[in-house]
Amino acid sequence: MTTITQAPRARFGQLLLAEWTKLRSVRSTIWSLIAFVVVSVGLTSLITWLIAENWNQANAADRAATVADPVATILGTGLYFGQLVICVLGVLAISAEYSTGTIRASLLAVPRRLPMLAAKGVVLALLVLVVGELVALGSFFAGAALLDEHAPVALSDPGVARAVTGAGLYLAVLGLFSMAVGALLRHTAGAVAAIMGIVFVLPIIANFLPGSWGQHVYNYLPSVSGAMLAQARQAADQVLSPWQGFGVCCAWTALLLTAAFILLKKRDA
Repeated sequence: MTTITQAPRARFGQLLLAEWTKLRSVRSTIWSLIAFVVVSVGLTSLITWLIAENWNQANAADRAATVADPVATILGTGLYFGQLVICVLGVLAISAEYSTGTIRASLLAVPRRLPMLAAKGVVLALLVLVVGELVALGSFFAGAALLDEHAPVALSDPGVARAVTGAGLYLAVLGLFSMAVGALLRHTAGAVAAIMGIVFVLPIIANFLPGSWGQHVYNYLPSVSGAMLAQARQAADQVLSPWQGFGVCCAWTALLLTAAFILLKKRDA
């Protein structure tokens, strides 16, 4: 009589190690992170240098906004364009497996699809969080040194440490948001186009909507609400506090991840 024994299920720690191996072994991950560092720190240094050099020529309103929240000025440009790279990285974290067909091997090794998706998300989020925090700190210190003569700011100032830390948190959640879009569409080009539209185009369109309802629509968009955490102070035109905005961004991400899991469970690889 032959006894058939089932292979033991992979532990979650093993899944994390497998996903980390896959993510770090792909060239696009390394190049994406290098591009993220160069774009974020480079643009932050360039823009803050230009602001400092042209301080006397700038209008009073712009100078007042910079003095009121130097962190938003320092992190604003670098974070705005740096998040483009994080969006692409998040999409590639799962869409690349569909493009190459390796998703079949992943699902064959881990038939229970929720742990596989969860492990992929944890590894991506932790990687982006660590790199994002380092880049945010580097951008802050570079920008603060360049603006010191006109708008001095330190990590010990109210709200500053939370804003710098919040930049990394927002980027980590944005990476998960992008991964969810990649899992839903399963096509790299389509998912990147969709996430670019959500993060960059929708805020521009919503900004032209009239009245208070237009202001609410704009503030509740994922990228707009999430980026509020990278500001030391709540702006006058913001209807959400920094933590409320981050909560809205997390809610959007959780909704998309739930939809991604449902479709991943129902569809064939």
